[in-house]
Amino acid sequence: MAFNGTWKVEKSENYEKFMEVMGINLVKRKLGAHDNLKLTFQQEGNKFTIKESSNFRTIDIVFTLGVDFDYSLADGTELHGNWNIEDNKLVGTFRRKDNGKELQAFREIIGDELVQTYIYEGVTAKRIFKKA
Repeated sequence: MAFNGTWKVEKSENYEKFMEVMGINLVKRKLGAHDNLKLTFQQEGNKFTIKESSNFRTIDIVFTLGVDFDYSLADGTELHGNWNIEDNKLVGTFRRKDNGKELQAFREIIGDELVQTYIYEGVTAKRIFKKA
């Protein structure tokens, strides 16, 4: 699939505001805005392995499309949900474990970029990645 490979964050749009609405404190927001995130995708059928590597942590996330799993954000926020593919986009629907509120995430290839969009409490943010 087109997602396979390593992608490095190039720029973000409204990401600090998104983190603020998520309840992330000012210091962590400032650090998070400059995390140098890299995503390495490997897809085998409906199974994905994604390595997230940043200034703060490196983790492997393994999931199967449509199957719920637990995930923790870099700031420790715990989520439960799943990813699916719709119209060549990875569509994630997650609920925060602490307050039950929904976080939506979308990953799609547009031209030569991987665009990751987050929506939480009416605030939309984007992170744009280029192939490494």
